[in-house]
Amino acid sequence: QVHLVESGGGLVQAGESLRLSCTTSERIFLLNAMAWYRQAPGKQRELVAEMTSIPGGGRSNSADSVQGRFTISIDDAENTLNLQMNKLNHQDTALYYCNAKTLSRPYWGQGNPVTVSS
Repeated sequence: QVHLVESGGGLVQAGESLRLSCTTSERIFLLNAMAWYRQAPGKQRELVAEMTSIPGGGRSNSADSVQGRFTISIDDAENTLNLQMNKLNHQDTALYYCNAKTLSRPYWGQGNPVTVSS
C-alpha cells in the first residue's frame, strides 16, 4: 500500500507560479514511475507530466500544453515528487492528482485544486 499526500495548490493570477508536492509513504526509488494528472470541470483526466524509469535514474515527459512552463522533479531524500508550474493561465485550472505506479497497481493522491484567475 502506497499513500500519497499532496500539497501546494491554491488560487493564483494568470502569469504567476505554483509548486505542487506529493510525498509518498514508500521510498520513491522503489516506485516504477510517478506522474501528475489533472482534471478540469467537465473534462476527462489528462496526463500533465510523468517521471518514468525511476529506479534507473528517471526520465521526464510532459504534455505539449505545459512544455516550457511546468517541470517535474523528484526529491529522493524527502520521497517527494514536485511539479513546478510557471506562467500559469486559466486553462491550467483543474484538480491535480499525484499518481504512483508499482508492479501491482497504480495509486492516487486525494487531488489538489489549482485555480488560475484571468
